[in-house]
Amino acid sequence: MTSADFSIVLPEVILALYAMAALIGAVYGGKDLLTRMITWTTIAVFAAVAAWIGVSGGGGETAFGGMFIDDAFSRFAKVTVLLSAAAVLAMSEDYMTRRGLARFEYPLLVTLAVVGMMVMVSAGDLMTLYMGLELQSLSLYVVASLRRDSVKSTEAGLKYFVLGALSSGLLLYGASLTYGFTGTTLFSGILATINAGEMSIGLLFGLVFLITGLAFKVSAVPFHMWTPDVYEGSPTPVTAFFATAPKVAAMALFARVVHGAFGAVPGDWGQIIALLAVLSMFLGAIAAIGQKNIKRLMAYSSIAHMGFALIGLAAGTAAGVEAMLLYMVVYVTMNVGTFAFILAMEKDGKPVTDIDSLNLYAKHEPMRALAMLVLLFSLAGVPPMLGFFAKFGVLRAAVQSDMTLLAVAGALASVIGAFYYLRIVYYMYFGTEREPLDARMPAPQWLLLVVSALAMVAGVLNFFGIEGAAVAAAEALVR
Repeated sequence: MTSADFSIVLPEVILALYAMAALIGAVYGGKDLLTRMITWTTIAVFAAVAAWIGVSGGGGETAFGGMFIDDAFSRFAKVTVLLSAAAVLAMSEDYMTRRGLARFEYPLLVTLAVVGMMVMVSAGDLMTLYMGLELQSLSLYVVASLRRDSVKSTEAGLKYFVLGALSSGLLLYGASLTYGFTGTTLFSGILATINAGEMSIGLLFGLVFLITGLAFKVSAVPFHMWTPDVYEGSPTPVTAFFATAPKVAAMALFARVVHGAFGAVPGDWGQIIALLAVLSMFLGAIAAIGQKNIKRLMAYSSIAHMGFALIGLAAGTAAGVEAMLLYMVVYVTMNVGTFAFILAMEKDGKPVTDIDSLNLYAKHEPMRALAMLVLLFSLAGVPPMLGFFAKFGVLRAAVQSDMTLLAVAGALASVIGAFYYLRIVYYMYFGTEREPLDARMPAPQWLLLVVSALAMVAGVLNFFGIEGAAVAAAEALVR
């Protein structure tokens, strides 16, 4: 490793060293006393590294012979991952403490998962891809079953592990086929091989298996079966984490693979991704209608939203990637606020997940209900909320790529999905009055709820100026 290589991977190295140093300090120090300090230190480190990556110049460089790529695309995704992880840790600290789940391992496992995500989005080689993916996955398997005295949490961790291992196996098989038919694991080498001649049947099979493995990670239909059970069984802060940073990393990796290694044949993978998008949007929208548990409802919501993000990817253009990136930023912001609200759903100090418990919630907590209304409208894609413009962006990218039917399908799925979001709004404002939920809401949760709701309104002006960064990120990936 040269000094140039080291400077390119320095953010990942710093986070990894921080996690190991904090782990040693917690083991030999007072664990209970250090847990809160480690959590807030981790939040500060995430924010600092995100600021460093966001403002530092450069980009377009590679390390380790092209295996690791530092460009505008990876930087955009890394900043989003780091800030969303920091937000989830901030709003979950009080919840974890009061539920007896505040262990120093949690923020450190999140840190290691984030390191894996950062490696994923910078992957320029199939081996780098797998290393980052497994570092993320192994950490997430553990945090899913963090509540050791809960059968549901244990089941969630086991189910996630088994199905995650299956998806990793499929991805590895696709990687082996790709290597066998191209003679290289570098994305640039695979792309050069395809440009030199027609894509062979064997390489096409490798691409299909790679897409299958990645579809598991973004919970796209028909590889979504783990999502509702894992979302429901995991501790709510862990569910919030699953719904944000890993989704961004997996979608960015998806884009990196299809454009970086197979960008010369968008017609071969665009149709597959379009099918995944349609299936995800409609199953997520329809299956969520019958859900009474708000965490399961958010799981199906996540499946549907990944379908919309895949529309941008299926377009196969820089405009499509730009729309996908902006969609993921808006999606993460909406989910941070929504889960801040869900974390505060308690009755007599115990967590509540039944949406019926929100009946006439606005009468007792009008400001929270208003913030949640804005977020739900944005999730449903109701104008003039920012979620509407995010959906409009991916649908426009599909139309520009002559995928009008895909855009029409997206519009229809959005209309269907609006039902279960608006049903929660109906409960909060017009439901049958019942004994109210607890009024307690810690400051970090309240702040994130309000800020995310305000962002859905104020962001319609110019996406807070991140459109330029998204354009640069898309152009760095699609050349």
